[in-house]
Parts: sequence; C-alpha cells; structure tokens
Amino acid sequence: MPTHEDAKVPASDVLDTAAAGPRALRGSLLRLGAYGGGTLLALVAQPLVARHLGRVGYGRYTLAIAIATIATGFTEGGVSVVALREYTSLTGSERENTLANMLGIRTVLNAASVAGAVAFVLIAGYQGTVLVATVLAACGLALQITQTVVAVPLQGELRFGWVAAADLLRQFVSTVLIVALVVAGTGVIPLVAVLVPANLAALALTRITVRGKMPRLPRFQLTVSLPLLRDTVPFAIAIALSVTYFRLSVVLVSLIAGANQLGIFSYSYRIVEVLVGLPPLVIGAAYPILARAASDDRERFAHATRRIFELAVVAAVWLAVCIELGARFGVEVIGGHAATPAAAVLRIQGLAVVGTFVAVSLAFPLLAVRGYRGTMYANLCGLVATVVVGVTLIPTLGARGAAVGTVAGELALALANGVALLRARRGLGLQWAVIPVSAVAGAVGLAAGHLVGIHPLFEIFVATVVYAVALAALGRFPPEVAHALRLDRLR
Repeated sequence: MPTHEDAKVPASDVLDTAAAGPRALRGSLLRLGAYGGGTLLALVAQPLVARHLGRVGYGRYTLAIAIATIATGFTEGGVSVVALREYTSLTGSERENTLANMLGIRTVLNAASVAGAVAFVLIAGYQGTVLVATVLAACGLALQITQTVVAVPLQGELRFGWVAAADLLRQFVSTVLIVALVVAGTGVIPLVAVLVPANLAALALTRITVRGKMPRLPRFQLTVSLPLLRDTVPFAIAIALSVTYFRLSVVLVSLIAGANQLGIFSYSYRIVEVLVGLPPLVIGAAYPILARAASDDRERFAHATRRIFELAVVAAVWLAVCIELGARFGVEVIGGHAATPAAAVLRIQGLAVVGTFVAVSLAFPLLAVRGYRGTMYANLCGLVATVVVGVTLIPTLGARGAAVGTVAGELALALANGVALLRARRGLGLQWAVIPVSAVAGAVGLAAGHLVGIHPLFEIFVATVVYAVALAALGRFPPEVAHALRLDRLR
C-alpha cells in the first residue's frame, strides 16, 4: 500500500500540461452548450407548467422546489469540492478509499436533507400539496447532488463532454415527463416528482462513464471522513448560506406578501435561477486548474484569476443588457399575459445576475487557496443583506421588494468575496477598470437596442453586436472569446 506522502504525488493527467487550459475552455463550451440545450428544453416545459398550474399553483410549485433546494444546500457539506480536490492530488488505493468515503458522507447527508425539508415545512405551517411536493423535490435533488460526486473523475480529468451529456439527459427526461403530465392534466405534486426519474437517469449515465474510477459502494469510516471535512466546515456553512439567501426571497414573499405576489415573483425567479446557474457552470470548469496552480504555481494562479474575473464582468454586463431589453418577452413566454407584472421584477433582478457573475469569479479562486472561512463570511453578508432588505421592502413593494433584496444580497456577496480573496492572496492585480469600461459599453449597447424598437429578440441582437464593438473599441474585448470561436484551436 502506498504511503500518504506517495499518494500526494499528483496524478499523471492533463492538469499539469499545456493542454489543460484549452481543455478547460472546451469543457466550458461543452457544458455551456448542454446548459443552453437544457434551457431550450426548459422553455418547452416551464411555460407549460406555469400556464397549466396558474399563478397560485406555479407559486406553490416554485416554493416546494426552493425549500428543498435550501435543505439540500444546508447538507451539501462541500463534499463535491473536497472529492475533486482529493481526486486531483491522490493516487491508487488512497484515492479509491477517499472517494468511497465521500459517497458515504453524501448518503448520510442526503437523508438529513430530506428530513430537514420536512421539518421546515411543518414548522412553517405549510400543509398538503406543499408538504408532499417538498418531500419529492428533496429526494430528487438528493439524487442530483449525488450525481455531482459520482462525476468527480470526469471533472478531475477535464472530460466535460460526459458531464454535459448527463446534464442534458436530465433536462430531456424532465421535459418529456412534464409534457406528458401536463397533457394528462395532473397537478403540482406529479410535476415536482419529475425531479426523481430525471436525476436517476443522469446518475445512471454518469455511473457508466466513471466505471473503474469511482467506487460502486459507499463507505463511512470516521477516521477517514472526519479529517477530510474538518477543514471545510466553514465552506460547508458557506454553501448552505449561498443556497439559502438566493432562494429565501421566495419563502419571504410567500410568508409576507401572499400567494398572488409569490406567483408574480416566481415567474421572474425561475428565469433568474437559470441565469445564475451559468457562472458556476462555466467558471467551474477552470477550478481543477486553479486548485493545482494555487499550491505550486502562484503566477499561473494569479493570471487565471485575473482572466476569469474580467471575463465574468464582461459576460455579466451583457446579460444585464439582455434582461433589460427582453424582460417582458421572457416572463410572458413563461406565464403568458398573467406574468406581465413580473417584467419589472426581472429587470431589477438583472443587477443581481451581475453580482452573481462577479461573486463566482472571485469565489472559485478563493476556494482554490482554501479560503473557506472567507467564503463563509462572504455568504453570511449576502444572507444578511437579502433578509434585511427583503423584510424591509416586501411588505410595501411585494415581489419588487424581494427582487431588490436579491440584488443587495448578490452585490454584498461579490464585494465580500473580493475582500476575502485579496486578503488571502495579495498582489493578484485584478483589473478593476474592466467594470466601468464594461458598464459604458453596456450602456451604449442598451441604447442601441432601445432605438431599434421592433422585437425584443432583435433588440438584444443589435445590443449584443454594439456591445462587442464598443468593448473592442475600448480595448476590452476578451481574447479568450475570439480564441473560443476559432474551433480549430480547440481540436
């Protein structure tokens, strides 16, 4: 059996080679493509659900999933990140035993997440449909988070094609089942239950692709598990906080403003939920490289961090422009004319997307240097800002007050992450000037889009082109984007 020191020798994989960057970039594009395909499928499913259930029913549907997601977040425990970190640094039998224990930890935490969701629903006084739907949603999300742990070998070897395939399969199964259930005229509970078979399908595919590299059965050895998680307790708390504060707005609206405002907020929330899933998806592809460089190549780490930050700001401003121009069109695609009041809510939340992109671009480098405590405090700032602003404004502004609370939370998180990262690694040289430059280019693109005045999609297209031209004129068009568009370089 290899010694612990021998096991710490880096795996002979792509992470230490010059191919790592291009493969991570290709991985980002593959996952982004799968996410885009999944979003298109969701554009088939979610409008059907929203219009079939109506404003109040759709609010309950969203509430059940939000509560289950919060419960899952509280028991996430940083397992996937720890497993990925250990996979990239261990070898042989020690790696195998570690991964088996990570699966064991995940199994225990899954049971805790379902129990926690049930307890919260009962304490909060929700009954009937919301109770049953929340239990089913919690079970489905437990399967999904298990799948992310099983997929660690794929991520550690930058094999993002299979990761993307599993994501797409999940959404495909979900969409097919939702269409069938809507046609059958079912209610909230069966539609939420779709999460279970959809995530089972993704888990099964992932299991097949990691055969021989991920243990089949979980183990739970305290002597192995506890040391692995001890230094990540602050990160586990941070994950719980990050999942909570964004979705807590849904719960606050339901408790303070009532079913009608919950329905209005749900239309906007479901769109924003898709958008805020983009940064972890794209930036996360670079995490294995950041984790490796953080320990043995400070210059490479600093360069990667600077580029990720700048790309995140540029992408965030572009999305904010798109949301401003397409808000009404977007919510009406989801819920028809009944969703029109949600357009104003979505426009406010466009600023939250900017905060999310910036926050995530700083969070992954912070995690790579094991700044778990800083991550915890940053997410606590986001939670406090969301609750304080939300509770203050929701009674008078309803769904719009909750949207302002979301913006406050995301911006507070971004600022706190930046402070924590700069304290953990001084001299990174982040290009702060990209923020005002991108804002100016975004304002020019937004003005051009408004001048078109034909159709929101065409306005977005014009704004995108003008934004890109303005960035190029100001010397801030990301070279990585041009590189990514030249497919011959990705082969």
